[in-house]
Amino acid sequence: MGHVQSLVFLSPALLALASYAATPAKKAAPAPVVKPAAKAPVKTAAKPRTYYRYRAPVRAVARPVAQQVPTADRYKEIQQAMADKGYFKGNVDGQWNQDSVDALKHFQADQNLPAEGKLDSLSLIGLGLGPKRMTAQSAPPPPPPATPSEEKQ
Repeated sequence: MGHVQSLVFLSPALLALASYAATPAKKAAPAPVVKPAAKAPVKTAAKPRTYYRYRAPVRAVARPVAQQVPTADRYKEIQQAMADKGYFKGNVDGQWNQDSVDALKHFQADQNLPAEGKLDSLSLIGLGLGPKRMTAQSAPPPPPPATPSEEKQ
């Protein structure tokens, strides 16, 4: 009876073994895809922050809209310059009249400028007068300081 008892004792173990062998093998889970590690960013020295002081916007200086009319003295200068060049035949009196306009048109045509008879900067430069502006350069230079030899005399 020893064999039967051992069979009875072994039978549950054999059944378990037989059922294990009869079950199909499970498929192994696919191995996870390992991506190559991304390169770590190279750290550089941090740049110091630059702070700027707030500056209020600069407002443009209002310029005169209309061109200023030349004075009688300026008209005299222009008439004299045209008379010196042989364009103005009238009286140099500072009165801008039709004779002055005609002389200026003739001068402008000879200088290859638009012959409009209107005073402009190119015409004034051609006459040798240039635009009249008050600048630091237009002020007369101060006299030079006296030298020691001039002081003794």
